[in-house]
Amino acid sequence: MSEQLTALDATFLELEQADEGATMHIGGIMVFDPPPGGHVPALEDVRATIAARLALLPRYSQRLSSERTGGLAWPHWEQDARFDIRNHIRRAAIPAPGGEDELCEWAAEFFSHRLDRTRPLWEMALLEGLPEGRWGIASKTHHSLVDGVGSVGVVQLLLDPAPEGRGEHAVPLEAPDAPWEVTTPQGPGLVSDVAGAVGHIAGAAVHTALHPREAFARSLALAELIGSNEVNGSPHTTLNVPIGASRRFAVAHVRLSDVKAIGHELGGSVNDVLLAACTAGLRELMLSRGERPPEPGLRAMVPMNVRGGGEQLALGNRISSLFVDLPVAEAEPVRRLDAIVRRTSRLKTSHAALGAETMIDVASLAPPVVHSLIARSLYATRLFNITITNVPGPRGALYSLGARLHAIYPLVPLAAEHSIGIAIFSYMDEIAIGISADRDSCPDLEILLAGLESELTGLGQLAGATST
Repeated sequence: MSEQLTALDATFLELEQADEGATMHIGGIMVFDPPPGGHVPALEDVRATIAARLALLPRYSQRLSSERTGGLAWPHWEQDARFDIRNHIRRAAIPAPGGEDELCEWAAEFFSHRLDRTRPLWEMALLEGLPEGRWGIASKTHHSLVDGVGSVGVVQLLLDPAPEGRGEHAVPLEAPDAPWEVTTPQGPGLVSDVAGAVGHIAGAAVHTALHPREAFARSLALAELIGSNEVNGSPHTTLNVPIGASRRFAVAHVRLSDVKAIGHELGGSVNDVLLAACTAGLRELMLSRGERPPEPGLRAMVPMNVRGGGEQLALGNRISSLFVDLPVAEAEPVRRLDAIVRRTSRLKTSHAALGAETMIDVASLAPPVVHSLIARSLYATRLFNITITNVPGPRGALYSLGARLHAIYPLVPLAAEHSIGIAIFSYMDEIAIGISADRDSCPDLEILLAGLESELTGLGQLAGATST
């Protein structure tokens, strides 16, 4: 039986349809240490390994019944009768000398191209030419298929917990909780057509009558969200300009233990410290452009996990968002971190999470024919300037074809008029910060990267001085 696309999943297809520059796939680069024997695995071995596990991920061999959304009904996921894994996994060589600069330049080109909607919405490439005998797998998967937290389960399913592999029926390891994971009441079901929308609204009315306290709380939360983020819109900046489809990609690195030490000595969570580093990098970028950092701050959309404990392998999207004002006008590092800690603490104890989920639930009531307009409003520059997502990955080592996974460099999508996005992914004790940017409007991406890295180094030194 085919499964219908949900309204939230459809949002990411609609964002692409509305703007030629938007690219709504998530993904990343997995870099592996040399395998036994020191040779890059054969392409057919990689294909066979992944193909053997796709039975647990049936949507990876399904395509949309329609390439576009709209009309009176959402498309369905249906089995692709022409599915051939050879169309989804290919080989690629990184130009010499194969270092991180060359890898990021290749990745930027790979991530610039949209996925083919006539096929299942994912693609991989086996990478060779990396230094020290390493090799890699680049992947991109449409956001309509899975969200960032769900992709962690997919990665673990495709990899192994030990060099010798896994048992045939073994399940993937559980990833640690997301930093801002929340559990909120489930909204009413998502609609498929106009008649379904009428039934949905009626059902919501019954639910409201039976659960007046929940309805009142959701109403207050939605009003709070609209009042704080819509009425007081995000500032206009050079980060929010029309974008093309060509991308740039860069990566910063830091140890998770070092970030935890900064938070322990100076205050704040891992997420707070990383947001402070991103804030510093964005501040440096704006100053280099002759742009005065806005006093209220740049507004970041920070996705949150709302998956239940048994949903880690569920495909589709189970996310909400918090909107955090980043204090880019503050020149002093510790004060920047303190300001972020205060703001995130207020958000986590407010109704912001419930308000964001309620906004998504309300949007889902709209029939497909008008949902695209609402989808664009949910990702408008008036709501936020930049997306910053932090997805904790596995703490234990993973393997593929006997080779140990060395690092994962993550990618976040770019919506219309959002020229920069930042994705943070931790694996074991390593954090990789992947920065995706529009190539034409961000020729100066290195300034953001340098500012971010400098902030982490400076905070680390301050934390070390504090501890002594």
